[in-house]
Amino acid sequence: MKPLSIVIITYNRPDDLLLLLQNIAQQNDAMRLLESVVIIDNASNLSYKPVKDFIAAQALPFNYVWSNENLGVARGRNKAITMAEAPIVITIDDDAYFRDKDALLQIEKLFSSQYALENNVGVYCFKVFYGSTGELQANAFPHKKIEDYRDKEKFLSYYFIGCGHAIRKEVYNKAGIYPVDFFYGMEEYDLGYRILELGYRIAYDSSVAIIHNESPVGRTPHAEKMQMLWVNKSKVAYRYLPKKYFYTTAIMWSIEFLKKTSFNWKLFFEGWKKISDISPSERKPISEKTVEFIKSVEGRMWY
Repeated sequence: MKPLSIVIITYNRPDDLLLLLQNIAQQNDAMRLLESVVIIDNASNLSYKPVKDFIAAQALPFNYVWSNENLGVARGRNKAITMAEAPIVITIDDDAYFRDKDALLQIEKLFSSQYALENNVGVYCFKVFYGSTGELQANAFPHKKIEDYRDKEKFLSYYFIGCGHAIRKEVYNKAGIYPVDFFYGMEEYDLGYRILELGYRIAYDSSVAIIHNESPVGRTPHAEKMQMLWVNKSKVAYRYLPKKYFYTTAIMWSIEFLKKTSFNWKLFFEGWKKISDISPSERKPISEKTVEFIKSVEGRMWY
């Protein structure tokens, strides 16, 4: 079996996706490395004909799959992951691409490196830059202490970012996939805690760079999306962390929600209702050993 699969979730970004697929086709040794490139179209209403025409002209194993509903990020990735059979599954956003032509070769090498073997690395995160400015994308960096870690070539972390990463398929098989009740936001934290609890480690390596065509000012989230981020982060904290971190997360994110939504009180109270409705059966806290690991890599759990 070939070593790599790539999964991509797309929604109304045909031009960006075409650029990414062209970038993948130009990767060194792509034919040997790629078992599949699974693209889930989340019910886009824009034409993807140029994308389909490009795929039809390629010998690479592109697999474009139409979904008749918008599955969201988590369910869309789940669908793609179940179709990806290679030992290493790479995820990249549809508005991003690999900076270097040897990126796939580098990813293959990372998972067989001494560092990966010694630390039982199950997930690798990549370095993400803004396409418009070339600057490091802080909100796509897998550590909150950015100034302390930004110049490191590699380090162990406690979470990963969806924009560009790779996970061993065996890790998905053991830890499970993304939470199906998360339509948007924080699904990586949920899966990440389950991965750490199994003894796998999340690592960052700067040798693989991603160019992300997102504005440095960021996408302005709708109030509904901000509510999803707040509620989902609270759910993650409730499920996996010591209780005190659930309370601080829920409270501090509620304040952030009000600031970012100009005090949308209707969705504020609705968000608290959703948090209060979290079932006690969801709680499956990580072990003290995993908590200590998170602390050892200077992880933030308060919010």
